[in-house]
Amino acid sequence: MREVYDFLKQCGTYYLATVDGDQPRVRPFGTVDIFEDRLYIQTGKSKDVSKQIQANPKVELCAFAGGKWLRVAGRLVRDDRVEAKRHMLDSYPQLKAMYSAEDDNTEVLYFTDATATFSSFTEAPVTIQF
Repeated sequence: MREVYDFLKQCGTYYLATVDGDQPRVRPFGTVDIFEDRLYIQTGKSKDVSKQIQANPKVELCAFAGGKWLRVAGRLVRDDRVEAKRHMLDSYPQLKAMYSAEDDNTEVLYFTDATATFSSFTEAPVTIQF
């Protein structure tokens, strides 16, 4: 999981796919954190992406850097604990202008049942489960 985290941090931006009914939705994300040995992302509960995740927690993200790409497929689980939100916001202090660990909008979610696959055109894929 640390390898997945490091790659996503290196990329800076990754793309998260959800579904809205039968329509796929993809958008850029930039937050990633490890808290209590789980891989977390962050968004706002008022956003459509949050509503899509709550309706169907199966997601996939994709990132690319240095000729390699990463796909992570899994389920996202909301963690409403202030400690988890605070940990994320401390990792991304620029978000504190929009979010607070104590507000009712800040949402942090962790991956479960995740499969991460690192790929490139020159190497065999490497799969990690967490």
